[in-house]
Amino acid sequence: MSVAITNLQRARKINLRFLKKITNRLLLELEVEAAEISICLVDAPEMTRLNETFLRHAGPTDVITFDYAAPGSPTPDAGPEVHGEIFVCVTEAVSQARKFDASWQSEIVRYIVHGVLHLLSFDDSNAVARRKMKREEARLLGGLTRRFSLAQLSRPARLSA
Repeated sequence: MSVAITNLQRARKINLRFLKKITNRLLLELEVEAAEISICLVDAPEMTRLNETFLRHAGPTDVITFDYAAPGSPTPDAGPEVHGEIFVCVTEAVSQARKFDASWQSEIVRYIVHGVLHLLSFDDSNAVARRKMKREEARLLGGLTRRFSLAQLSRPARLSA
């Protein structure tokens, strides 16, 4: 399993090691056989650029996933494999958390779960598929929330001498 996390935003300080631990647990829970995932935490202007360039949608969005898995993989006997990039907009996570009375940390984890589900071929392009995906997203987020204190994603302030 290979999970790389890059932080290109300054809206929130995030404990990247802890986020990687949560992501690895998610992949274990989903019984992913092999993974090469890059997660990039970005701000609204960068997400807007990605959204407009690659999806032709105006403005920022919460999460964008690029699936790089080879067509036809994995073999029927193997567990699922995921290969791709997940871009998470931390600015949107903070905004949505306020709107839905949730923590921004849980929103970030929700977006990663959502991205991984897309890499596993979940679809949210129609109402039926969207409901199925949202149920699985909620189930997985609930399990991760019970296992981890997501508030720990906030990096503690550094002490200076």
